[in-house]
Order: sequence, then structure tokens, then C-alpha cells
Amino acid sequence: MSNRAVLEVIALDERDAVAAQTGGADRLELVTDMAADGLTPPTAGFTAIRRAVDLPLRVMLRLTDGFAAGDIEALTGRAEELRAAGAEEFVLGFLTPDGAPDLVAVERLVAVLDGARWTFHRAIDRAADRDGLRKRLADLPGLDTYLTAGSAHGVDTGLPVLEAEAARAGEPGYEPQILVGGGLRLDHLPRLRAAGLTAFHIGGAARPQGWTAPVSADAVRAWREAVDAP
Repeated sequence: MSNRAVLEVIALDERDAVAAQTGGADRLELVTDMAADGLTPPTAGFTAIRRAVDLPLRVMLRLTDGFAAGDIEALTGRAEELRAAGAEEFVLGFLTPDGAPDLVAVERLVAVLDGARWTFHRAIDRAADRDGLRKRLADLPGLDTYLTAGSAHGVDTGLPVLEAEAARAGEPGYEPQILVGGGLRLDHLPRLRAAGLTAFHIGGAARPQGWTAPVSADAVRAWREAVDAP
């Protein structure tokens, strides 16, 4: 991957993956069941997409809707299976009922991932203490990205938080890249780019006809051009 801004697109299947790659995506997030906000895809689905495209693939590790880890034994089993099938990058993130990072669950999964790179997803936007969460996760191996809108309500509300966190890049807990996603629109990009943010995540924005339709290569291309604009 070059030094240009990162554009990550959600893919549900091979058709989505090929369209996203054609449109200029840099990376895919692989999920199933968007009605539950994205769950772990079948291993067969991962391998089919891996054959279809040559982009980096980040595979979601979540078995139920929400930010509780649920059955951690089942989840680590799925992670082991995906790792054995060749998955090299992942997406995960769990909170305790009081909004703290669920270190027990996260550390169990990170041990299974065995050095693979991973994104802590939008659970950070539901955390009781964003700064505290970052600092508690700072030493976990493989964590290189936070997917965040800056707010549980989306980028519109979270813009000031995203700008403030971008300004802290390099501080303890703020070394991972900020991947902006969650209600992200094209008109947000100038302000985000001005703040130094360089990674963007889209799902519904890549599907003008809705989630029942596949990714549109043309829609992804429009985003590619926008994130690359000077």
C-alpha cells in the first residue's frame, strides 16, 4: 500500500470485494449480517474473497450484535480457524457493562491472533473514558488502528473529538492510526483532511442502492477521488 490516504470498504462477499477493488479501495473489512452491525463471516466466505482480490482483508471478530464479547470460547475458536485459513488482519473490540475495555476478552483474542494486525472498532465510541481505553490497550501487540466516528452518534457529532485526537498523534495510546467511519460523508473530508486524518472507512456510502445491493465500483471511485484530492 502506498502513502496515499487509506480507503477501507466493507465487503460482504466476492462481488462486493471485486467492485471495491475496481473502485480503488485500499483495504476491505469483511463482515456478515449488517442487520447486527457486522458479525464474523464464515471462513469459506473469507477464503472466497481472498481468492477474488489481492487487497488486505480485515476480518471482523464478533458473534453477536453490540459490544459485549459473548461466548469468548466460540469466538477464539473462530479466530483460530480464520487464522489457519490465512487471515492476517482483524477487527475487534469489546466493553464491560460499565463501558471499560474488556481486557480479558481482548487479550484472549490477541493471544490467538499471534501478532496479526488489528483494528479496535467503534466500541471506543461507546467507552466511558476514551483516553483511558487507549492507554489501557496501548501495549497490546498488533493494535495499529482505531475505527471511530468520534461519537456514538456519528461523525457529525464527533468531528471535534476526531480533530483533538488527531492532534495527539504519537502520544502514548495515540500511536495507532485513526480510521474515520460511522456516518461519514464526502462533505466531512475537507475538515478531516485539514486535521491531518488520512484513513477513511465506508459501508453504506459504497452502496447507493442500500445494503441489499452490492458495492458500487463507481461510488467507491468517487470516494477514492475525494480522499485523494489536494
